[in-house]
Amino acid sequence: MDEQTMCRHSIAGDTPEARSASLWLRLVALAQALYYIITGIWPLVSIDTFQKVTGPKVDRWLVKIVGALITVVGGVLMVAGLRRRPGPEATLLAIGSAGVLAAGDVVYVAKRRISPIYLLDALGELLLIAGWIAALSRRTSVG
Repeated sequence: MDEQTMCRHSIAGDTPEARSASLWLRLVALAQALYYIITGIWPLVSIDTFQKVTGPKVDRWLVKIVGALITVVGGVLMVAGLRRRPGPEATLLAIGSAGVLAAGDVVYVAKRRISPIYLLDALGELLLIAGWIAALSRRTSVG
């Protein structure tokens, strides 16, 4: 490849390294999207089975609203993951959502308001954050 072609690829971000970094971002976005869509829809489809796993809830309507919101976040991340390069808005939404949900899980398990099973969700959320950080570090090392 001549110098001019290399320059065009570099400016366009169309190098193998840039494509690999974008692929990792897309994969993390899609993984979080699937997790959120599945876990968000669950209480909407079957609140009884959801409660069998997570424990009884006082305000079922609130569980359903949170489930719907998580599903919407999952849908946005799905769209971002299907694009060539997820944008900074999707990254912020993904990491922010995972952080808030993980913190809520840990705090409210510690206060004995929700079942310790939510610590598994907190672990999943932290793994998603780690996935985003790893994917973003690949992107910044490419340039």
